Amino acid sequence: MKNIYTKSDVLTPITSNDMPTIYIHNKPYEVKAGKNLLEAALSLGFDLPYFCWHPALGSVGACRQCAVKLFKDEQDTHGRLVMSCMETVKEGMRLSIEDQTAKAFRKQVIEWLMTNHPHDCPVCDEGGSCHLQDMTVMTGHDYRRYEFKKRTYRNQYLGPLIHHEMNRCIQCYRCVRFYHDYAGGNDLNVFAAHHHVYFGREKEGILESPFSGNLAEVCPTGVFTDKTLKEHYTRKWDLTTAPSVCQHCSLGCNTIVGERYGKLRSVVNRFNSEVNGYFLCDKGRYGYEFVNSENRITQPIIRNRAVEAVDETTLMAHLRNTIAHHKLIGIGSPRASVESNFSLMQLVGKDNFYQGVAEDEAFLQKKVVDILQSGAVRSASLKDIDQADAVLILGEDVWNTAPIMALAVRQAVMKTAAAEAAQQIAIPAWNDAAVKEKVQENKGFLANCTILPSPLDEIAATTQRCAPDDIARLGFAIAHLLNPSLPSVPGISEETAQKAKDIAAALQQARQPVIISGTSSCNEALLRAAFNIAAALHTGERKAALSYVLPECNSMGLAMMQAPSFERAAGRVKREQDITAIILENDIYRHIPAHKADTFLSHCKYIIALDSLNNLTTQKAHTLIPAATFAEGDGTLVNNEGRAQRFCQVFVPTNNLVRESWKWLWQMKALQSESGNGQEHHPDELLAKLETAMPQFAGIAQVAPPHDFRIHGEAIPREPHRYSGRTAMLANLAVSEPKPLQDDDSPLTFTMEGYQGMPPSPLIPFFWAPGWNSVQSVNKYQQETGGALRGGDPGIRLFEQKGIAPVFFREIPEVFIALQQKWLLLPRYQLFGSSELSGYTRALRELSADPYISLSKQDAAQLGAVDGAPVSIKADGTLLTLPLKIDEALCNGIVLAPAGLPGVATMSWGTRVNIEVLKFEKVL
Repeated sequence: MKNIYTKSDVLTPITSNDMPTIYIHNKPYEVKAGKNLLEAALSLGFDLPYFCWHPALGSVGACRQCAVKLFKDEQDTHGRLVMSCMETVKEGMRLSIEDQTAKAFRKQVIEWLMTNHPHDCPVCDEGGSCHLQDMTVMTGHDYRRYEFKKRTYRNQYLGPLIHHEMNRCIQCYRCVRFYHDYAGGNDLNVFAAHHHVYFGREKEGILESPFSGNLAEVCPTGVFTDKTLKEHYTRKWDLTTAPSVCQHCSLGCNTIVGERYGKLRSVVNRFNSEVNGYFLCDKGRYGYEFVNSENRITQPIIRNRAVEAVDETTLMAHLRNTIAHHKLIGIGSPRASVESNFSLMQLVGKDNFYQGVAEDEAFLQKKVVDILQSGAVRSASLKDIDQADAVLILGEDVWNTAPIMALAVRQAVMKTAAAEAAQQIAIPAWNDAAVKEKVQENKGFLANCTILPSPLDEIAATTQRCAPDDIARLGFAIAHLLNPSLPSVPGISEETAQKAKDIAAALQQARQPVIISGTSSCNEALLRAAFNIAAALHTGERKAALSYVLPECNSMGLAMMQAPSFERAAGRVKREQDITAIILENDIYRHIPAHKADTFLSHCKYIIALDSLNNLTTQKAHTLIPAATFAEGDGTLVNNEGRAQRFCQVFVPTNNLVRESWKWLWQMKALQSESGNGQEHHPDELLAKLETAMPQFAGIAQVAPPHDFRIHGEAIPREPHRYSGRTAMLANLAVSEPKPLQDDDSPLTFTMEGYQGMPPSPLIPFFWAPGWNSVQSVNKYQQETGGALRGGDPGIRLFEQKGIAPVFFREIPEVFIALQQKWLLLPRYQLFGSSELSGYTRALRELSADPYISLSKQDAAQLGAVDGAPVSIKADGTLLTLPLKIDEALCNGIVLAPAGLPGVATMSWGTRVNIEVLKFEKVL
């Protein structure tokens, strides 16, 4: 692969006929119209200090740090000082960044901003990776003249995720602008005035926003820092880092993970303009502690032996005998990589590979894949949602199941109003304060139709609270209004009909509408209705898009393999004898009711489990094999959009028996041959084999450069050039420097030596540029500030719109009827708690709510139950007993039970169940 990332790219202006030409230091540059001077200068590669401005937040001109000298024409030698973040680029503009007056002004500004700063860099968590440090050096301020008493503040307790050091504040207002204005949080604000301005809560307490962790990256100083990193402190430049993908939901947010001393220490945002942009949710940022968990599987286990823990030789000898004499079936996993699932399929054979999810879940996910693979509508990226001018959500609680999508929805609503306001008063959209003054309470269009209320309701133009079938009926009514050839909805109420008219009218006025649904409501009709609306909207100049939310990080990749569900495997082991089940990174008790899982496992002749964590399934395995986590291995995930993305190993486990599942599986496949010698495979080779075997994955082999990719003959270092302690780290073992670890699966190397330039975007292990040690250095990696990464953002889209005529769905569900003594059982997801892996993070467990069962007020009264009373649900052989919480927004006939919480049984979702109010107070 040719290296297209050269130093000259940084200062090469993008040319276009309709782009204004500006002159910087009397040299012409073509820049993008509508940008401000600061954005333009940074996009061209110039170093210009700033604090309050942020690409996602716009400009307010608060810090006065980005001053430049602006000249009227070539004859003007005096010029005037302007704040570059507040000046729109215009044809023929002339400016100087290096003008002595501008430099002196910037130096003076940083000096007074630093007047009350404690200058505590040696003990600050941001030391060495601090935007304030970078800008101080950039302006030339290197001596503190102020010798008097400094202003001091009392810090606040803000919860288990964010540490507060208010004395370091320089009043840039970024924290409040992100937390309150961008993310919609109401519990952090700015207080007081003048030089006593305070950024925090009215009273100390846990930050309520699920996006609070972004404060650690948004803040340009050390006011808000990562409290979990502080607990096992290390300098950020001493972290070994690698590009990765979040493991906790289906969105596939891009991350950079950092390791030190064989432990995962931090997860930070990795910019991808098509996916998560600049931000992560708190679950994605902090839910990594499972990698360091004491519950890790670290040794192969063969049970019913005198010594159950065995070495690799003993394990392989045992597996050879087992594989040779038993029929094999494979149980896949929605949290295992594409490579691992495919390797299991290769081992057991395509006809013997099964999804490790329930029949209903597999059916819904297959419907999603079929719809998106048809190519009739565009599968929406998070960027598409962020830029939508109208959004309709049908039945999916995105706040809890896909939080960064909820953040994107919020931006869509706020940006639409901002764009309209900016057009009315002829100001650029980046002029944040002016736009907000004009917008006031106006918002774009959002219709949030869900089972329960959501924090998104406060920005929604219309909401609907009802059963999934009734939400789907509303969707079909909207589709009929958009395309009268589609069937009308019989028996629709006047209120619902009017709501459908209002929503349809708003969607018709939009140019880029997005329809969102998902599988969490266990209802196929919702998926069909969402497709009908999106397909009906996509006409002429209107570019509609469709997004479905799935349960786990590789649910889409597993569903695309078109394997039968778990129930099919369970039926087979009942019919046939001597079957060995190989279970891949899947606690089936989280997907299947316990009695069904027990029955399946009891009918298996032998059980081999590969996993990284001990769970109910691994406890039943006869042979247990330790699998690497995402931090210890390489692999590929397919997100809800159908975007395949590579995650790279960040460190090699000290225990060489912990390795990727796909490596173990190919070793096991080698046992099937007479020689017993297996060919060494790499992720790119496996993906090439996958493309051949399954054409639906066409293109996935290009998701990242191959393992032998080099730039000028050099690999890409995981360690920054400032990395320290290479010898001292192991001085207790040997005084000589050990040989660097080898990585034959990716172009990354476990040293600081290697290519020091800009690698291809899928392989960026950290963001750093000369003079830019903080996360703000990402602007040097972008085609334009705030835009896509140079060479294109990571990921390969596997679903593309083909321009074919849609085949609409015409079957409309009946009106939902609340039955006497029978309730529709649906899952209730929690942002903190429902995810399997993030539950091992102590800080997130602290934020997780206690489990409870929800009923409507009328249904509770019918049962004679009050808030807090213990109630029992019995569904398909599974009994669940929890306290009752009456929810007045819940419609009659539905009962909600927690999904995925530790210790809470998995139920048969979507079935009708009985409820019993217990007569004792203590909940069992």
